Formats: sequence, C-alpha cells, structure tokens
Amino acid sequence: MASKKQTRKTTQEYLSIGEIKDDCVALKDGTLVSVVMVSSINFSLKSAEEQEAIIQSYINFLNSFNFPLQIVIQSRKLNIDPYLEKLKRIEKGQTNELLRMQIIEYGNYVAELVKIGQIMTKKFYVVIPYNPLADQNKKTTKKFLEIFSTASVVKLKRDVFLKRRKDLMHNVNNVIAGLNSMGLNSVVLDTQSLIELYYSIYNPGTASRQPIDLENMQIEL
Repeated sequence: MASKKQTRKTTQEYLSIGEIKDDCVALKDGTLVSVVMVSSINFSLKSAEEQEAIIQSYINFLNSFNFPLQIVIQSRKLNIDPYLEKLKRIEKGQTNELLRMQIIEYGNYVAELVKIGQIMTKKFYVVIPYNPLADQNKKTTKKFLEIFSTASVVKLKRDVFLKRRKDLMHNVNNVIAGLNSMGLNSVVLDTQSLIELYYSIYNPGTASRQPIDLENMQIEL
C-alpha cells in the first residue's frame, strides 16, 4: 500500500500577512492595516489636574471611534552596540591621549551599566485595521475553525485596494487628530518601517543580531 506523500507547510502559510505595500499591511483575508507610532508622556510628573485632563482626553479618544483599533506596547532590551561602535571610531581617531582614555572608560561604563541594569526601551503603536466585509455572514463555528487552519488568501484588485486604503487613511487621520488632542505626537509607519517592525516581531532574536537588509530586497511598492 503506497503511503501518501506528506507536504510540509511553511511558516508563511500560517501568517495572516499577505504583503506590505503602499505604507500599509495587506492581510490574507483582505483587511488592510495601518500602524501609527506614538510618542509618550511622563504621566507621573504631571500635576493632579493635568493627570485628570489626560485621563478624560483618553476616555474621549476611545469613545470617539466606531471602528476597532489596537494599542500595542513593545518592550525590547536596549541595544547600544551601534553607539559603542561609534565611540570606538572616535577613540581611534583621537590624538589626545587623555581624551582617548576618557572615551574608553566612558564606553566601558555605559556597557556595564546597560548589562547590569537590563535597560529596556518601549515603543508605542496604534494599529488601525479596515475591512468593510470582515465578519459579514460569518458564523461562530467557522470563526472557531479558522483558528486551526492556515490563513486563506484573498487577492484584492488594485482599484478595490486603493478604495479601501483611502477609507483606512481617513480613519488613521481621525486617530492622529485624537492623539494630538492629548498632546501626543504620532507618525504613520511607511513601507520600510513596517517591514522592519514585523521582522523584529517575528524574529526577535535574529533581529538583534542581524538587522534586515532592505537594500538587497525586492519590495513591491
């Protein structure tokens, strides 16, 4: 009896991302996603009145939208290798022996401080998805089964893609306006920034040792 040939599924088949282009992420179900990077504020240093105003602005911000969004906080160990490499280049080009020794001692101090303190960096994002057809006529059983199946691919025509992207950016602009009302600066991630972000999310260990080389990649724009 001949055994059936088993095909090994690739990781990409299980990812919901179809492609990244035109400054947004196209998911395999036809949903478009935009990611906005947001600045932070030191809430603890604000007065009681300022804290109350910020909280109220945040409540108003969340209640002002009729579409879903996701707030993501990304914590990563601080990578100071590029800074230390810069210090080494400065140290090699320094002709003053006293200054050269001070640069070496300073570099060693910073490296040891980060190693002992496990200093973390935090980045804040607001993720805005858009798909006018999402969840329409979709039963609970089907949604449950989709969790255990590979992502199905939905190919969008160019005109449909552009229409959805336009509607998505309308929602993004509303989100940015709401963030500005709280005194927060924000910027929409472009195609390159999105690729770097998702690369670091899915490859946290590799990304710290081997940054993605976008110059040698073929990216559809």
